[in-house]
Amino acid sequence: MTELHPAWSHSSNIYEVNVRQYTAEGTFTAFQKHLPRLRDMGVEILWFMPVTAISVIGRKGSLGSYYAVADYKKVNPEFGSLQDFIELVRDAHKQGFKVIIDWVANHSGNDNVWISEHQEFYEHDDLGQIIHPNGWDDVSKLNYGNEDMQAAMIDAMGYWIKECNIDGFRCDMAHLVQLDFWEKANATLQKVKPGLFWLAECEEPGYHKAFDATYTWKWMHASEDFCKHTISLPTLINTLYEYDQTFPLTGYRVYFTSNHDENSWNGTEYEKYGDAAKLFAVFSCTWNGLPMIYSGQELPNYKRLKFFDKDLIEWNTCNLHSFYKTLLELRIANPVFRASDPLVTTSIIQTDQPDKILLFKRNTSWHEVVIILNFSSEEVNFQTTLSGSYDDIFTRTHVSLDQNNAITMEGWDFLVLEKH
Repeated sequence: MTELHPAWSHSSNIYEVNVRQYTAEGTFTAFQKHLPRLRDMGVEILWFMPVTAISVIGRKGSLGSYYAVADYKKVNPEFGSLQDFIELVRDAHKQGFKVIIDWVANHSGNDNVWISEHQEFYEHDDLGQIIHPNGWDDVSKLNYGNEDMQAAMIDAMGYWIKECNIDGFRCDMAHLVQLDFWEKANATLQKVKPGLFWLAECEEPGYHKAFDATYTWKWMHASEDFCKHTISLPTLINTLYEYDQTFPLTGYRVYFTSNHDENSWNGTEYEKYGDAAKLFAVFSCTWNGLPMIYSGQELPNYKRLKFFDKDLIEWNTCNLHSFYKTLLELRIANPVFRASDPLVTTSIIQTDQPDKILLFKRNTSWHEVVIILNFSSEEVNFQTTLSGSYDDIFTRTHVSLDQNNAITMEGWDFLVLEKH
């Protein structure tokens, strides 16, 4: 990549769009009406779950998996027409969003057009049958030993850039596809549209050679373990130190409390975190990286959404709209939240309650924000070495930190303090 990251991406955030469950219609046009609300909330990057046609053979449920692609160059008619999607992307761009689409490169659906035309594009077992990877019997494993298949895949990705003017890709199970393919795809498609954004669903440090951002699965699982009382706060925080040692400092890490897989298969963030859900959301939005929000989290959504069938998000008043708006707007406005910026320092500050309090500071030469998180259900009194005058971003009240005075926080409480 000639530039490490698109210039617009350092202070950005990602919002995952589940078109099927977002509206009663489940269409691009119906979702489009939500753009002004999401823009007001501070959303920057819209990640659409796969928009491609879904296979019929081996289909799960009544509507099938978005990740069983029938044709890499056709839109899913369930969501509307190609022109509908083009109009949606155009409107999103006008309102200031970037748009990325989910790309499923490891496997296709069982009746993908390539199966009848190019059997050599697929991996076969000893009996000559196409392999269904990882026990997923609704999809067929693609053969990355075939250069023509690789070229066809990159061509299909380019189709969505040229036809719809998208801004990048979220690549499903990216680690199941060899890195050199992604490097080739990146180099080729950057020539089609410079400044594409690449998000990998994987946690492999080497994949930052081709991707701007990777997932933080280890943190998410460790945070769930913490809430189940199987690990301590210092053990949880060690995950962050391990990331600093393992991953390139220039690579974006994406933090989240929910997504389509987590919500449908493992439970909502409230099932996983309980009363700590908002605290972990604050962490995701303030630690060094990019935050990701899933459809409906701004409600909040307490419902597991079905994956293969229609299951409408139960929209009502978005009670967390202002909560996320405050965090996302702060990220955009204050340069300390620029991800992977060598001019920004992220440092954990020790307190006298290391088993309950995580306090960290993000600063540049001219700006500073202090984040204090009470990882305990109990009221905690603690002291810190920090001192200074700050504004609480949520209450807009003045807060003075004095190393000679104790701080008191209620259970699962959080403070985000912007220095004067």
